[in-house]
Amino acid sequence: MNLEHMGKAAQQAAFELATAATAQKNQALAIIADELEANKDVILAANAKDIEAARETGMTDALIDRLLLNETRLSGIASDVRNVIGLSDPVGAELDSRVLENGMRLSRRRVPLGVVGVIYEARPNVTIDIAALCLKTGNASILRGGRETFHSNMELVKVIQLALEKAGLPAASVQYIEKPDRELVSQLLKLDQYVDMIIPRGGAGLHKMCKENSTIPVIIGGFGISHIYVDHSADLARSLDVVENAKAQRPSACNALDTLLVSEQVAEAFLPRLAERLNSSNVALVADEAAYELLEGKAAELRRVVDGDFDTEWLSYTLGVKVVHDVQEAIAHMRKHNASHSDAILTNNIQSAEQFVNAAGSAAVYVNASTRFTDGAQFGLGAEVAVSTQKLHARGPMGLEELTSYKWVGQADYLVRP
Repeated sequence: MNLEHMGKAAQQAAFELATAATAQKNQALAIIADELEANKDVILAANAKDIEAARETGMTDALIDRLLLNETRLSGIASDVRNVIGLSDPVGAELDSRVLENGMRLSRRRVPLGVVGVIYEARPNVTIDIAALCLKTGNASILRGGRETFHSNMELVKVIQLALEKAGLPAASVQYIEKPDRELVSQLLKLDQYVDMIIPRGGAGLHKMCKENSTIPVIIGGFGISHIYVDHSADLARSLDVVENAKAQRPSACNALDTLLVSEQVAEAFLPRLAERLNSSNVALVADEAAYELLEGKAAELRRVVDGDFDTEWLSYTLGVKVVHDVQEAIAHMRKHNASHSDAILTNNIQSAEQFVNAAGSAAVYVNASTRFTDGAQFGLGAEVAVSTQKLHARGPMGLEELTSYKWVGQADYLVRP
């Protein structure tokens, strides 16, 4: 593959997309959704090959779940694409406007970023999410998925490019790096002449590699240890529901709970009940000494914490548990252990809630809600290209507006500067 040729084609496609009418972009999205459903048998057969290969390599069930497509999930992906159609097109919208003393009307107008390069692992739905959001915002994209979803992604990209051509848009608006060679990733990261932004979606190693090697701005996100702090004032019965949801509803997701922090004032009453609840979900507990003493004999699978456990994004049915003195100690623990993604407090005390919200450095912070809500669709943004955990340009789920920049537009009556 020649990435420079891909870059040139993507840049040209981006020029055309930047001025495409909303109706034409929506037409392409509608065709993508229809073609996903029309080609479901081919797509699911390709996905079955990926699943079989994953099992042969010994991949864990939790990671295989990230790869899996079925009719329900494929229908949900098509539905997400149709949801994007209903969202307002941000391109061309004015952020603000004012008239200067010299008579010039000055405004800021949203424009596409240009060409977005996305490097991601597992999750074939990401291919469609990125294509849909980039298309709606007039951005071309160059995608590089993991080898574990190769067959699935090949069929999905065929569907996308066919839809683009049917809608009269360039097929090069969405391109896929078919070869899994690591060298091609390195080339993509240096393609700053054509690519305007890199978005990695994967583990800490992928983000580190992109940040250290890219000559293109990189959005860091999708990784971080998610915490819930159970305050002394929390409703313990209802807290069990939230903790179970955050941990077990889909443990392979990046917003699933990794570490539970419990106030020492309620730990004795709460932790045995928690063990009973999570035993039914086959959750293994990794506990500090204080929590271990309260969980011993009650948790079906329990071990003491070792160095590095509280820095682990489990992505599985494993949960770290620690007893803390109060909200201040909970926040101190979170600051030490990479709380940058999604974190929550369960409390009936407004002061504790405000202290937690103000002090937590996470991209998304919740009061009395599961961390699993950090998601573009749940936030009403449609799909998402990533969850950004950095502080510049975008934070949290990156939807349509986060895939745009802006330009200054000055309008006057043949005005000259004195």
